[in-house]
Amino acid sequence: MFSDARSKKLVIVSHCILNQNAISDSTADFPSQFKEIVELLINNNIGIIQLRCPEIVCLGLNRMDDQGGNRELLIENSRIRILLENELNLRKIRKYVKDVLYEVSEYKRHGFQILGIIGVNRSPSCGINTTSRGNKEMSGYGVLMNELKAMLEKEGIEIPMIGTKTSEVDESVKSVQALIEG
Repeated sequence: MFSDARSKKLVIVSHCILNQNAISDSTADFPSQFKEIVELLINNNIGIIQLRCPEIVCLGLNRMDDQGGNRELLIENSRIRILLENELNLRKIRKYVKDVLYEVSEYKRHGFQILGIIGVNRSPSCGINTTSRGNKEMSGYGVLMNELKAMLEKEGIEIPMIGTKTSEVDESVKSVQALIEG
């Protein structure tokens, strides 16, 4: 089964790596996607599972404030994080993460490799190494990645997680390259 031309190799990526249009106001570094990472994955025949943007799902494109783009980045990110951490939004995120776990389980059950999860550092939702909290960039996971990590651990599924940053293109590409090389 599934013995056709597919590589059977996948990565899970934060939504905004493939769609910079989803980023909060005044924070996009690229017109469309983080091209260097996308091209690296494509050139290595690695399938891409795009996570939904929890900020849009829970808060809308404007993150519940048309003036968000006028704030300093870390202040706005911290405001967004507080909203994502309310119980209603956490329930939405947890429900979504269960769907992601099902998808991961299906791929694994059929012999596919999930090489890793690629997040976006500093993000209040998708940070891996750093996130925004208390108007600072600090060590830790964003809200979505924290829930995803916890549920993967609960299910005994190990998938490496790495953070990228659009302002650090070379370092990000090196991290993704190391991830896909194993």
